[in-house]
Amino acid sequence: MKAPAFDYIKPRHLDAVFQLQADYGDEARLLAGGQTLLATLNMRLSEPALLIDITGITALKGISLQGSFLRIGALATHSEIEASALVAQHAPLLSLAAPHIAHRAIRNLGTWGGSIAYADPAAEWPACLMALDGIVVVQSAKGERRIAAQDFFLDLYSTALAEGELITACELPIAAPDQLFAFDELARRHGDYAIVGLALAATRAQGGLVGVKLAFLGLGKTPLRATAAETWLGQRPLTADLLEPLLEVLRSELDPLADLTNSAATKRHLALVLARRGLTAMLNPGTP
Repeated sequence: MKAPAFDYIKPRHLDAVFQLQADYGDEARLLAGGQTLLATLNMRLSEPALLIDITGITALKGISLQGSFLRIGALATHSEIEASALVAQHAPLLSLAAPHIAHRAIRNLGTWGGSIAYADPAAEWPACLMALDGIVVVQSAKGERRIAAQDFFLDLYSTALAEGELITACELPIAAPDQLFAFDELARRHGDYAIVGLALAATRAQGGLVGVKLAFLGLGKTPLRATAAETWLGQRPLTADLLEPLLEVLRSELDPLADLTNSAATKRHLALVLARRGLTAMLNPGTP
């Protein structure tokens, strides 16, 4: 199928974007990497009157250190994040996750902000943002506001973005030297949507791990932080003796949605496999 007819404008400043959004309302769509939008256009799932191409807006680009956080502009591509030395040093979880995103051609065009805004529950970046306790920076004609990742993803493809707002960047706390990160996902083939995935963060402590954070993708309508399991662990260091009890709490907490090829029970089992695998590796660094 071919896309329906639409107008196209490429503004150079955010003020122009906000004015176009006000003028066209729901009839306008933002175009960044286009890896999702163009497919929906071609399938006639989206029929906007206007595409607003934001790729020429410099303020939305770049990856930089700003004080105690790493700022990733909304227009940073997946490949730019994958290749960034700043990301590798200060947010290594993203470096681990990037190779799992689709294929190279898509990573070259798809954008960080597009992935966060689309809020696909099977996407890698939203889960990473949750595991890192990131902040989503949004802006509209009324000004700027910051939304915690935990509060940003509301429902299936639904976020806390208000009318007229767009994502300008995300802010991630800089990784400490004693922090550990892991990312893994299970898919039928490399590049396919994950059946289930896990973004994992923790801090080394004497005798174990503290501050364990588990963020799953592919299980529900949004990326999922395993808050019950994290709360059960509390301030206790996670040790090898506590791993199986923690996984039992996680088993009770997870309530996956089945899909066309995998039952809820299968997804829960695979999520526990990833959690056991990732936490075991963190508890035994250097073990093959």
